Amino acid sequence: MYREYFRHPSLALGRDMEMLVFGHTGARVLAFPTSMGRFHDWEDRGLVKALSERLNNGRNQLFCLDSVDAESWYADHLPPNDRAARHTQYDRYVLDEVLPFTARMNPNPFLIVTGASFGAYHAVNFAFRHPAAVNRVLAMSGYYDIKRFTGGYSDDEVYFNNPCDFMMHERDATRLAAMKKMDIILATGRTDSGCANNTYFSGILWSKDIWHALRLWDGFAHDWPYWERMLQLYIGGHD
Repeated sequence: MYREYFRHPSLALGRDMEMLVFGHTGARVLAFPTSMGRFHDWEDRGLVKALSERLNNGRNQLFCLDSVDAESWYADHLPPNDRAARHTQYDRYVLDEVLPFTARMNPNPFLIVTGASFGAYHAVNFAFRHPAAVNRVLAMSGYYDIKRFTGGYSDDEVYFNNPCDFMMHERDATRLAAMKKMDIILATGRTDSGCANNTYFSGILWSKDIWHALRLWDGFAHDWPYWERMLQLYIGGHD
């Protein structure tokens, strides 16, 4: 399998960011790590292996991203506005730096964003902030109300990084049309603490006539072996 490590300076974040790339062609997949995770976690925990057949046969090319969670939502010593602002810089890094980099490596126009646990929040937040850029979002065991990190506090910086809030009030016809073209899969366990939030967010999407799939798995299903199976079932590609 093609595997390459990259380290690049990020203008948006003001520091170096690291990435692992697997596979050589096919639909591009941005993989966000779990809470405060690193770019190598998907490889270390078996998710790259779970996709090895697809990566080897050219169905998908996987870009495993780094995070700045410890500088944003998990930076409890900072006010919520500062934490959200740092996440906005991360969003610009992904949009303005990562996406052009992936397109230079691989001109396939089909883009999938995915992640598990807090990585699912990243995937959903990015997809619904930038729906014209994303073709499919696979969110596994996520939670999509970021105010749980702010003690309920919100301002513009928090609001526009909070899918449960900004999607509730989304009215822009062009953005909604782009969202309706995305393939959207939300997968979580029935006894996962985030299950009710997944159901709530699903209701918001239906209220906007945004078709999607809410896949409820038996039990907790919030662990790496489950995410391996979810990936294999739902990642898809673009033939």
